[in-house]
Amino acid sequence: MKSALEEFWPAPAKLNLFLHITGRRSDGYHLLQTVFQFVDCCDRLAFEVRRDGRIRRSSSLPGVASENDLAVRAAALLQRHAGSSLGVDIHIEKNLPMGGGLGGGSSDAATTLHALNILWELELPRGELLDLAVRLGADVPVFVAGHAAWAEGVGEVLTPLELPEPWYVVIAPPCHVDTAEIFQAPELTRDCQAITIGSFLSGQCGNVCESVVRRRHPQVDEALNWLERHAPARMSGTGASVFASFGSADEAREVFARRPRGWQGFVARGLNRSPLLDGPSGGG
Repeated sequence: MKSALEEFWPAPAKLNLFLHITGRRSDGYHLLQTVFQFVDCCDRLAFEVRRDGRIRRSSSLPGVASENDLAVRAAALLQRHAGSSLGVDIHIEKNLPMGGGLGGGSSDAATTLHALNILWELELPRGELLDLAVRLGADVPVFVAGHAAWAEGVGEVLTPLELPEPWYVVIAPPCHVDTAEIFQAPELTRDCQAITIGSFLSGQCGNVCESVVRRRHPQVDEALNWLERHAPARMSGTGASVFASFGSADEAREVFARRPRGWQGFVARGLNRSPLLDGPSGGG
């Protein structure tokens, strides 16, 4: 048994480079087509293995009760699945905005599955972890798989992609967009014609949630309008975060520096390979 309290495991953000809804299953889940790419802005998680079987979050997270935290739920699911008698204290250093369409909670859950599989010495194959990831949420599997991907189904059918790795300006408007509310919106388009990877690469795609969110959240509309003045901009997932790509770090940082006073966000490099696959780093 290993412990990693002195080590931090990365939980990177993701961007949805497009998002179409092609249908709806009988259980209410939407059928999607999207492309996920990681960026090098991450939450960081540390884990202290417990011998008493208890699973606790040792850090506070305003607005998210411990029992509802996806990282805690991931640890509990893995513990039940593997029949492990071990527990864990989970410390989350939260750097990614919540409710921002960047997959922070899903990424934390995937990092928890990946790290505890090692720290609890379970040696479960990646495919088994992916099966657990699907049960936690549609965005969790891509973080477990660890590679930029074309995704279909409810987000779990993944085809790895090699994409350009540009620099992104990401703006996080100060509002929380409820994913369930957007997916339940009567005006949401749910019958997109399925496209091919080639169509995506040629730019024949968009985010069907964007118009819904723009009407309901003026701050997202304002951020998109501002960013559009500098480069083609898009919303990630169901929002609220919006992004645009640039060819160099200097260009991206120059645009980000011009953002209106008080706007939050970051500049990050697109990544096809998740930093989670490289394991933990020191706690410094």
